[in-house]
Amino acid sequence: MSEDYGLFGPGSVTWRVMAEPVQIVGGLRALILQALHPPSMWGTAQNSELMDPRAAWARLGRTVEFVRVRTYGTLDEVERVGRRVRNLHSRLTGLNLDTGEVFPVDAPENLLWVHMGEVDSYLDVALRAGVPLSRADADAFVDEQRRAGEVVGLDPACIPASVAEMADYYAGMRQRIYACREAKEGLRRLYTPAVPRQWLPLKLAAPGVATLVIATLPRWARRMYGLPATPLEDIWATAWLKALYRGTRVVPESWRYSPDARRARELSREAGPGLAAAS
Repeated sequence: MSEDYGLFGPGSVTWRVMAEPVQIVGGLRALILQALHPPSMWGTAQNSELMDPRAAWARLGRTVEFVRVRTYGTLDEVERVGRRVRNLHSRLTGLNLDTGEVFPVDAPENLLWVHMGEVDSYLDVALRAGVPLSRADADAFVDEQRRAGEVVGLDPACIPASVAEMADYYAGMRQRIYACREAKEGLRRLYTPAVPRQWLPLKLAAPGVATLVIATLPRWARRMYGLPATPLEDIWATAWLKALYRGTRVVPESWRYSPDARRARELSREAGPGLAAAS
C-alpha cells in the first residue's frame, strides 16, 4: 500500500513553496489582501473574534494549523479539518453593509477570493524571495492549489489553474473591491498586534514586519488602503525578501524548517534525483 501524502506529496511545487520560513510574510500578506473584499471581511468580522484583540492570536493559531494540515496532512486529516471548516461556514451569514442584504459566508465568490489571496501571496513571496521556480513551476503551484480550494468547498473547475488565469481573475475583481472600515482597522492592528505575554518581544518587531508585508502587496491594493504605491516600495520589498530567504539558507535545516517541512523535503529527495534538485 502506497503512503498517504495528502493533497500534494513529493515533487509537488506546493511542498517546495510552503516550506520556506519567508512564507510568514506570505501568510500575513494574504490576510491583508483578503480584507479588500468587503463581504469576505464583513462575514469574518461579524462571526468571529477577529475584531477582539484578546482573541486574535488564538484565531491566527487556528488558521496556521489549518494551513499546515491542508499542506502536509494525510487525506483523512485534510478531510477532517475541511469538513469542520465547511460545516462551520455553512451555518454563518453576514450583513452587507453597503446594501443591507444578508449573505451566506460560504458564498462561492467569498471562498474564491480568500483562496486566491492565499495562492497569489504565497507564490508572489516565493518568486520575489528567490525560491527557484520556473514559469512552469508557478503555473503548477496555482493548479495544485485548486485541491486546497476544494477543501473549503469550492469547485476546482471554477478556480484559476495558471498564473495567467489568476491575473485575469484579479483584473475582473478590482472594480468590486475596496478597503472597508474593518479592513483598515485590521491593517492598523498589524502594526500593534495583541500577543500573549510570552510572545511580547514580537510586538517590538511588528512595525517592521508590517511595513514589509504591506510593501509586498500589489500597487493597486496599496492604493486602496491609501498607502504609497510606487516602484520604490516594490524594489525595497523584493530586496528584503531576497535577504530574508538567503539569510535562512545559512541556518541548518534542522532549525530552518518545521518538522512537517523537513519530512516533506526528505521525502522529495528520496523520490529521485530530479525532485531532490528541485527542492
